[in-house]
Amino acid sequence: MQALTFGGKEIIEYSTVTDPRLLYPSDVIVKITMAGICGSDLHVYHGRETGIDHGTVMGHEFTGIVEEAGTSVKKFKKGSKVLSPFTSSCGECFYCRIGLTCRCEKGNLFGWVEKGHGLQGAQAGYIRVPMADSTLLSLSNDLTEKKGLLLGDVLSTGYFCADNAGVKPSSVYAVIGCGPVGLMTIIAAKHLGAETLFAIDRVPERLAIAARFGAIPLNASLKNVKEEIFNHTYGRGADAVMEVVGSDQSLKLAIDLLRPGGTISSVGVHTAKHFSFSPGEAYDKNLIYKSGRCPARYYAEKLLKEELPQRYAIEDIITHQFSLQEGTTAYEVFDKKLDNCIKAVLLTS
Repeated sequence: MQALTFGGKEIIEYSTVTDPRLLYPSDVIVKITMAGICGSDLHVYHGRETGIDHGTVMGHEFTGIVEEAGTSVKKFKKGSKVLSPFTSSCGECFYCRIGLTCRCEKGNLFGWVEKGHGLQGAQAGYIRVPMADSTLLSLSNDLTEKKGLLLGDVLSTGYFCADNAGVKPSSVYAVIGCGPVGLMTIIAAKHLGAETLFAIDRVPERLAIAARFGAIPLNASLKNVKEEIFNHTYGRGADAVMEVVGSDQSLKLAIDLLRPGGTISSVGVHTAKHFSFSPGEAYDKNLIYKSGRCPARYYAEKLLKEELPQRYAIEDIITHQFSLQEGTTAYEVFDKKLDNCIKAVLLTS
């Protein structure tokens, strides 16, 4: 089959790879219909995440149709339409039972193979999904493929970020970064009751969408963001800041914008070895800091039950579609934000 594979720093190759096959009775093989390019894929692309084997199939966001099911799979059969979170999970271990499915004792991240161990990714014709009954979710008829794809990662991550921020009415919030996850965080925060919500970015087109989703846009290249938020809060700062970028600068801005006793909810993928603020600054702010990988399987199921993806136009953030064969171009467009790209997907069939 054809796939997009990791060839080294800033090298994505359109390659011929071996078709996946069932390894365990709990596996399924899914024919990919749509795969996403995620901001965290760019960490690998730029070499900020090291260790991934050359030749690894990239990608962890996908929808598809079950092509083959193992003998112990009960929930899915050939022809079942499915969506997936970005990690596999067993549904039975301690972490799965408490809803932290992203830290499943048997789980792995799709699109990450290191020293020969791990799971191949979804930017391909087919993918093997282990522990299918507890990993996959059905793609119902009232959910488009675009909505399903976003639910498996960026929508769930955005909701997780807003949930960790403790969003409630009457407080003041800020979201740093209006990329795909930031825009989903805005939708989630408004859904949870946020009335005053600032959106911070430097890209006018992204800020325009943030405004459409109900946030107050602040262009950091044109305005003193801290001054704007402090003026609005009588000099205190925001009650919570949601950081979705994953850079030293964004984390430092988050603590600068925060009031004493406030919360930083950080879901940006950080690869730095040290915090960009000191323990003293955290102490002086009485900081509440929440961070980590989203348990997407847990949140995807929760949001499906609440019919949240059906209620909002989350698919509006998908601005570009490419064929799998155009994948190397797609990475460049997404990475460099060419043609006002916010979210790019790959159509594989």
